[in-house]
Amino acid sequence: MYEKTFPNKRFKITLEFLEKHLSKSETILDLGVENPFSTIMKENGFSVKNTIGEDLDNDQSTLQNENYSTVTAFEIFEHLLNPYTVLQNVKCDKLFISIPLRLWFSSAYRSKTDQWDRHYHEFEDWQLDWLLEKNGFKIVDSVRFTHPTNKIGFRPILRYFTNRYYLVYAVRQ
Repeated sequence: MYEKTFPNKRFKITLEFLEKHLSKSETILDLGVENPFSTIMKENGFSVKNTIGEDLDNDQSTLQNENYSTVTAFEIFEHLLNPYTVLQNVKCDKLFISIPLRLWFSSAYRSKTDQWDRHYHEFEDWQLDWLLEKNGFKIVDSVRFTHPTNKIGFRPILRYFTNRYYLVYAVRQ
């Protein structure tokens, strides 16, 4: 997935956000298979365990059976058909979630070769806020940020000014 590009800006902002709000003594269950950012979290002293690739829409057993104090879901919820059910099965009180925001000038992402690399949801920030609220979570802090590219064109120019990502820290009320 990151063969040609590496989202350095997103990773930097996300790590700083985690370090601002989370003690390194916490145990993290990171939704999704091990990935470059879960490796970065470990390299920076966080205790991280990933899910193993199960279809979280149908199987929340890891959420129910693992021991963890925090859940991270970075760039995961947009791939799920039912993030509501996933949130219902979170057994801790702390969440860190990031999503790519819906862009008015771009259609939903869909890989033609990888069925797991598709976006079912293209969220607006208020939709994630509502999803969290409906599951008993309150947003403590959030940040929106852009994702500029080194390409030439109308869309790349818009990416310098249009927020692309939404990152939240939420706690169960």
